[in-house]
Amino acid sequence: MRHVDYTAVVPEVMEQIRNGAFLTVQAGDRINVMTIGWASFGFLWGRPIASIMVRKTRFTFSLIEKSGEFTISVPQTDMSAALNFCGSNTGKSIDKFKACNLELFPGKKVKTPVIKLHGIHFECAIVYKSAIEPKHLIESYTHLYPEKDYHTIYYGEIKHSYSTMDEE
Repeated sequence: MRHVDYTAVVPEVMEQIRNGAFLTVQAGDRINVMTIGWASFGFLWGRPIASIMVRKTRFTFSLIEKSGEFTISVPQTDMSAALNFCGSNTGKSIDKFKACNLELFPGKKVKTPVIKLHGIHFECAIVYKSAIEPKHLIESYTHLYPEKDYHTIYYGEIKHSYSTMDEE
């Protein structure tokens, strides 16, 4: 595991996130993983921040509301089958880790574990959240919510970022 400056890896991370990345959340003994395709990285409130979005209709929503943290694992190898599975099945009734043979290792700075894969990882503590208000959403984006299941945006301070690309 090698520490990386998040600002140095954002371009390649954003390219991969378009194809999917893993968002992991743990609250108590419940843990879930879902696929994300939207995220952003930046510097807010004088801190490094990763922002992600979770719909209230997702099982992950109940966990992230309780946990106050999340991890993002961005694969640098083809994991499209696992990303597709985790993005189209609920962790409420399926153990996605077992179904996809995903292994975990403990977070270094947060309690939520990280998916063991060749890639880049971010451990984040939520510092702010905001539910999308439909009346403030530009009209040309409303087609993204045909079922009116709007996201909540979570801003997580990046507590640790690292690469596991050199590990066997």
